[in-house]
Amino acid sequence: MLKKFVSLFVASLMVTSIAACAKQVRYSGFLSSYSGLEKGPKGGADFVYAKEGVFFKKYKKIMMDQVVFYFSEDSEDKGIQPEEMKALADEFHKKFAEVVGTDYPFTDTPGPDVIRIRTAITNIEESHPGVGVITTVLPQALAISYIKKGVTGKHTGVGSATMEMEMLDSMTNERLATAVDIRSGGKLASWSKYGAVKEAFEFWAKRLKTRLDEIHDKEG
Repeated sequence: MLKKFVSLFVASLMVTSIAACAKQVRYSGFLSSYSGLEKGPKGGADFVYAKEGVFFKKYKKIMMDQVVFYFSEDSEDKGIQPEEMKALADEFHKKFAEVVGTDYPFTDTPGPDVIRIRTAITNIEESHPGVGVITTVLPQALAISYIKKGVTGKHTGVGSATMEMEMLDSMTNERLATAVDIRSGGKLASWSKYGAVKEAFEFWAKRLKTRLDEIHDKEG
């Protein structure tokens, strides 16, 4: 018992000492520009940019482009079946429509009150159910999982993804705002192949909704 405790304690120290390396961003090249990105606020996206002087409150509707997916170079399986791709895309748009579309209607038509949103889900790594089960059940493997998280920013086997999003004026395509956020799955996400990715969809949809509400309230 003492030996197990010491092993877990040492593992926790290793995590603490290398936590600064937890989040490393690899941009996909999807966004029109990555210039101006700065570290995001607490509770917000990891990296953000907003054009100064934009009156965001005038935008009442959203025109959302089809989401694009990029697999991580570290993903063991970079292939995806067409039906899986469609299912992921449908899930993404469904979540955003459910969460954001209630107050900010979606439209396919550009207009002076319409903001265009382009989104890519990048650096996708699949969840590995077998590994997830092991790390959930065995304390020794859990310690290994947390060491892995300290190095890479995610638990072993739970999957991860990065969101790259930009907001454009739908009439001029002027870049108004950009956000990049890294998301790794929780333990429950490991029970399905893309559990962490689907879990992230809802998280990002809620975050966008909160941010839009804050902007509209702030601008009165």
